[in-house]
Amino acid sequence: MKRPWQGQVEPPLLTTVPRHDPHNPLCPGATRANGEVNPHYEGTFLFDNDFPALQPDAPSPGSSDHPLFQAEAARGVCKVMCFHPWSDVTLPLMSVPEIRAVVDAWASVTEELGAQYPWVQIFENKGAMMGCSNPHPHCQVWASSFLPDVAQREERSQRAYQSQHGEPLLMEYGRQELLRKDRLVLTSEHWLVLVPFWAVWPFQTLLLPRRHVLRLPELTLAERDDLASIMKKLLTKYDNLFETSFPYSMGWHGAPMGSEAGANWDHWQLHAHYYPPLLRSATVRKFMVGYEMLAQAQRDLTPEQVWTWSTLGPWVPFSLLFPQGIPIIMTLRIPATWVFLGTQELTPSSSGYSSGRSHQPPHPTCSPPVSSVS
Repeated sequence: MKRPWQGQVEPPLLTTVPRHDPHNPLCPGATRANGEVNPHYEGTFLFDNDFPALQPDAPSPGSSDHPLFQAEAARGVCKVMCFHPWSDVTLPLMSVPEIRAVVDAWASVTEELGAQYPWVQIFENKGAMMGCSNPHPHCQVWASSFLPDVAQREERSQRAYQSQHGEPLLMEYGRQELLRKDRLVLTSEHWLVLVPFWAVWPFQTLLLPRRHVLRLPELTLAERDDLASIMKKLLTKYDNLFETSFPYSMGWHGAPMGSEAGANWDHWQLHAHYYPPLLRSATVRKFMVGYEMLAQAQRDLTPEQVWTWSTLGPWVPFSLLFPQGIPIIMTLRIPATWVFLGTQELTPSSSGYSSGRSHQPPHPTCSPPVSSVS
């Protein structure tokens, strides 16, 4: 963490995003690429992606003459969901009732698309660093006729754990983290936020309901209220960490649906992953290259260091947490199974972000990540 850095430095964030841009295809009243005009929406807005990666009528690729060249049709639908009519806000800058409306919209679209498709993937790429092409607050929803690779790995791992231990893996894991208190970031009546024991991204977190819940539509009204509140606190913590609008990729995982909804999925537990790329500052990110690509994931920070830092807040000097001269120590973390890889708001200002003193990622399914402490 303290090694000299002469590598890539990300450009500073845009200091000003217009609240409404009539040429931005996500803004109310704007014309999109397909010629459709957005309504003058005042809350969330869901529409079909103008450039979908999945099509409901995708043709079959046909049979193959060799076992090494097998392919099947990938069918589905892709949608875009705007969180708010204003382009100059993000989820942590929205009010709790506004975030609660997003939670309800997530649950609604999951139920709608899940009636036909076995997998509904809600995900948000926040920030240009994570490939987001439009600063307007939004997420995407892809529903597919198949279980994607990560979903299949989570399915196998959770099923195997319950078969061996008699209870859902993530229910037991949440209870253990509550007891140990080594990696908890936030707790509330209905939710936990923690840095996973198996985390490989520097400030990776896992969001878990305390109750056994399979899917987003099954959340009670109280759980949805509490989810909106703890999301605002978590994302505000992220923004405060380096005093920037913190980039990340996040997504929800729940039990399969569609024609498979009637099967026994009690080994599943609803959860959300947050994968932020930043490592040591607002402009230096972690690169999953070299050893990570060719051997296994390497940690620049242990989950416990991340927890300590997120608890103390960004006002503790970085050098005190990671002093120079400490040798690199590599350790292997071996969980039972490989499943997954202050709260004061930041406000945009002319010089970037300011706050008060408050304080694509690989999934390790085959080999444990390496911890590197420097």
